[in-house]
Amino acid sequence: MTTVAEGLLLELLDPANRADPYPTYRRIRERGPLQLPEAHVAVFSTFAECDAVLRHPSSCSDRMKSTLAQRHMAEHDAEPRGATSFLFLDAPDHTRLRGLVSKAFVPKVINALEPDIRTLVDGLLDQASDGPFDAIAGLAYPLPVAVICRLLGVPIEDEPKFRDASALLAQALDPFMAMTGETSELFDQQMAAGRWLADYLRDLIAQRRRRPGDDLMSALIQVEESGVQLTEDEIVATCDLLLIAGHETTVNLIANAILAMLRHPQQWTALGGEPGRVSRVIEETMRYDPPVQLVSRIAGADMTIGDVEVPNGDTMLLLVAAAHRDPGVFDRADEFDPDRGAIRHLGFGKGPHFCLGAPLARLEASVALSAITARFPQAHLAADPVYKPNLTLRGMSTLFVAP
Repeated sequence: MTTVAEGLLLELLDPANRADPYPTYRRIRERGPLQLPEAHVAVFSTFAECDAVLRHPSSCSDRMKSTLAQRHMAEHDAEPRGATSFLFLDAPDHTRLRGLVSKAFVPKVINALEPDIRTLVDGLLDQASDGPFDAIAGLAYPLPVAVICRLLGVPIEDEPKFRDASALLAQALDPFMAMTGETSELFDQQMAAGRWLADYLRDLIAQRRRRPGDDLMSALIQVEESGVQLTEDEIVATCDLLLIAGHETTVNLIANAILAMLRHPQQWTALGGEPGRVSRVIEETMRYDPPVQLVSRIAGADMTIGDVEVPNGDTMLLLVAAAHRDPGVFDRADEFDPDRGAIRHLGFGKGPHFCLGAPLARLEASVALSAITARFPQAHLAADPVYKPNLTLRGMSTLFVAP
């Protein structure tokens, strides 16, 4: 027999609700925290709860610390996995890795990309025909992967392979992946994409060791602190993170902002006439329709969040997209209004895991959104958008715009 909590989560999983999950988020938020003791899962959906979990010193990002992961390893006599990105690590490993990587990701490196990003955006928009064009395939999707490839020093002819690998591997970030009818064929494709990417990156590392360049890969090889450097496995894991998480989230940010403004034409016109508004549009998009809809944390000790006791080892799912529509925090929470004043959101995380790539995502979105609204002042939706099956990194597969 399905419990109310399980029923709400199944409703959230239903692909039919992907285009507009917000009524389901509202029902979950109004019901309060959901606990599934047998699954060792607690689901939080208010702003205060999600914020508290992200700030709590006992919240862990290492999924291997969960009760279910520990049980699985014990039952299968498995060893913990090797190097992983710092997205799924805790202190002290997270502190060391993030500190080293951040040295190669300083503002000077990001700001130096702006001329290239503007050239890329102008070139992509030049290809938009007089008729309807797909803002995903024509702008939001190719831009971030091209930028990441330039950051890493990947030859332009290899960018399509990176795009394909990114799309496949992004689905593996979804904690509900196993519940969404994933096929063994898709799993095999993801494994193959992961192997190809790792092999490619190792070959690129070897090339950069022999001939360092002016790129992020070379910088990651060279960073050092007190005699400590990144290992090859750690460099590969970091580049995986930049490509997979960084690409898909930026695609969704650009596309979600385009859709929100097209559905609120006064906002499209306002940005086209006043490029300085773009930061407000971006931050309101992060609140109103965030690229990352939920995040997870593991309770590293018995925790109390609000009135809920979370046992050590339980997984906490934070529905940040629901938290961003919390009427107890936001006036007119369901309205898209870049002029609402101070805009709070959890879209880039909090604390030690605050998104290292946030400045790059904001820069890419700023250039893209300012350019498309100025280039096509009379643009309007040409068709209803189509959404991918992804729940965590919820985003569109097509978004046709009539210029």
